[in-house]
Amino acid sequence: MPPVKNAGKKTGNTTPFSDIVRLAIPNKGRIAAPIMDLVEKSGLHLAEAGEQRRLITRTLDPHVEVLFARPVDIPEYVANGAADLGITGHDMVVERGSDVQELLDLQSGKARLVLAVHEDSKITTAQQLAGHKVATEFPTITRAYFARQKIDVDVVLVGGACEAAPHLGIADAIIDLSSSGTTLKTNRLRVIDEVLVTSTHLIANRRSLVSKKEKIDEIHLALESVIRARGQCYLMMNVKRTSLDIVRSLLPGLSGPTVMDVASSEGLVAVHAVVNEERVYTLINQLRRAGAKDILVMAIQRMIR
Repeated sequence: MPPVKNAGKKTGNTTPFSDIVRLAIPNKGRIAAPIMDLVEKSGLHLAEAGEQRRLITRTLDPHVEVLFARPVDIPEYVANGAADLGITGHDMVVERGSDVQELLDLQSGKARLVLAVHEDSKITTAQQLAGHKVATEFPTITRAYFARQKIDVDVVLVGGACEAAPHLGIADAIIDLSSSGTTLKTNRLRVIDEVLVTSTHLIANRRSLVSKKEKIDEIHLALESVIRARGQCYLMMNVKRTSLDIVRSLLPGLSGPTVMDVASSEGLVAVHAVVNEERVYTLINQLRRAGAKDILVMAIQRMIR
């Protein structure tokens, strides 16, 4: 990669470059939009957005900047120190063989790397592919997979539309990512083995984990707090003290509901709880029947334990 310009100089906000943590995130692809949303929700708002967004963009935190890069390049950018942190697929880390530390599973971009053949193929096991061609965008993972099983195959590197390879006679099988399996079924492909399970991860440069530990820990916590808040909501309600035990039994929450006296009323208490949003639909009616009133349901943006 070309040398980074202005290395060692100060940014416009006079923060020394050595003090800045650079976070590399995808500039395109299936995981780009969810990652950008996660970064924004964590509080790392971009100072430059839209069409004016640059390759390296400042955030509202003067000690953090964002580098936009191809997902497949991010592991190496982090490994060689061009970025201190990166967000990319676990499959990309394994494919590049990069020496990085995986800090956090962001629990998004989940997919399987699978070995598949045409549905009419007589091949049912990996062993039957000995001497055959296998098309993939993941040559390193593919070669390692077959090497572990001592199967000799001819790996054909393709740059896209891997699922078309068996139909075009380019290969007898493919190793490709599958999220729902719909694309495979649409292209009449049948999975015969699972090679790797992947999802989006936060990765770190090993040296930066020492030299920039405080800021990296801060970013780690910010991202983790958004992930913890997913699928949770905050309930607030007023309850007659005589009905408190029934309401409490309905609200396990994280550590049980929080109960506080209501200053303007002797017979009421305020009950607060964090619950899974999937339960809210039925829970509201259960709470009302139990005597709760003035019920508020609020979204949670971040949750820190």
